[in-house]
Amino acid sequence: MVDALNIATFKQKLLCGELDIVEHTEMILQEAEKLNPEYHYFNVISKDLARMQAKELQREIQTSLKLKDKKKLQQLQQKKLLGVPISVKDAICVKGVESTAGSRILKGYLPPFNATVISRSINEGGIIIGKTSQDEFGFGGFNVNVGLDYQVPKNPFDKNRTTGGSSGGGSGFVQLTKYTHASLTESTGGSIVEPAAFCGVVGLCPTYGRVSRYGLMDFANSLDKIGATGKATADVAVLLQSIAGFDQRNATTTDIPVEDYPSFVGKPIKGLKIGVVSVAFGEGTDSFVAERVWKGIKALESEGASYEEVNLELPITMGVPTYYLIATSEASTNLAKYCGLRYGKHEPLEGSFNEYFTLVRSKNLGEEAKRRIMLGTFARMAGYRDACYLKALKVRTKMIEEYKKLFTKYDVLMTPTAPIIAPKFDEIAKLTPLQHYMIDIFTVGPNIAGLPHISVPVGKQNGMPVGALAIADHFKESTLIKLGSVLEKTCGAGKCGCE
Repeated sequence: MVDALNIATFKQKLLCGELDIVEHTEMILQEAEKLNPEYHYFNVISKDLARMQAKELQREIQTSLKLKDKKKLQQLQQKKLLGVPISVKDAICVKGVESTAGSRILKGYLPPFNATVISRSINEGGIIIGKTSQDEFGFGGFNVNVGLDYQVPKNPFDKNRTTGGSSGGGSGFVQLTKYTHASLTESTGGSIVEPAAFCGVVGLCPTYGRVSRYGLMDFANSLDKIGATGKATADVAVLLQSIAGFDQRNATTTDIPVEDYPSFVGKPIKGLKIGVVSVAFGEGTDSFVAERVWKGIKALESEGASYEEVNLELPITMGVPTYYLIATSEASTNLAKYCGLRYGKHEPLEGSFNEYFTLVRSKNLGEEAKRRIMLGTFARMAGYRDACYLKALKVRTKMIEEYKKLFTKYDVLMTPTAPIIAPKFDEIAKLTPLQHYMIDIFTVGPNIAGLPHISVPVGKQNGMPVGALAIADHFKESTLIKLGSVLEKTCGAGKCGCE
């Protein structure tokens, strides 16, 4: 686990001719291929696409340097992701690259278009190196609910432990790669920050509507958000800057101007007001996790921030049931199209529609996908819709109101990202479905409310990373980037006694 160049430094070395894009791309592709049989971070490694993109960029740079074309060099300088390898969660469509959301039911699907985040990444000079492992359709917090025929990714610090989910492949590879790289990840209830915490990297989930969902295979439309995972806050700031903004192809995006996120890296946090959610540090949270996050908060205080303990009731006590009612209801609707007629894997056309529909989904969906479809269908049924789904939507509104009230007094709220370090696979195997769902207890709240949040490493316990979660008000990603970069400086690599 070697320190790689950050994106800004990497880009400067490329433009000076000190680094070769083609060579760097080839090295990270070889690394991915070497690691994958052991760690299972990629469902697909897009070697041909990456090599083609790298050669095109290299040709532009060499021609500009040779001709001393200042105008062209300035244009290349403005590309935020120039030459940076980008891995992509499998649920995000990449043109001509198999994209399955980690499910057998979509095996062989080659999208005829790029998701907006892919188009924007490529336009900024990013090189797409592959599709990363995930829980099937994003259904999980430990990345063990992979689709049929897929492999479970392994934690980069201990192969007997989980990466976290559902964006486990991206977070694991970010940690393990020796090269400059960032990952496009996605969250519905914590799937960016949770694996980031378990793998010891930085994960930033933006405000709902800040980044286009066009080209994302839906889990839950009102909850899904595409974000960024990287080795450092500076890198996720650059990637978020590259993909954020209004998209006419996605009606839920906003035209609120995108801030210059990288400019907030390293800015002082003097006067920043932190609300520490006290219940998150009590019963149910491992004491060493609580201790390390508290040390991180104290480190922020030493940099000029202030904190007070606060009560956050509904998001903690009702977050998990509210989230699972809303998310499964929307998921059961979204996955209905995968019936083997127009979309999804086909089977021999035999029997009635119901028989064929049942056959296709029984053979090609995993156990957790089936469970969530059944839960969501039940919650939307006549006689239960008012008591379950609509009531959950009302609780969501109350939760947003509770967050908004706290944000009138505090700039950020902080908790541990997860109450435990990454568990071992044999421990996960003993959990009930409800116990699986409870791993999301601190992350479902901001996801339900559509609030931006970031997980930053604050040390280790027995060699395993611990993450601190910071939540800000809507469209205040810049505040999180400031906090994250300061937390890295003051609490990284044992600087605040967190190891």
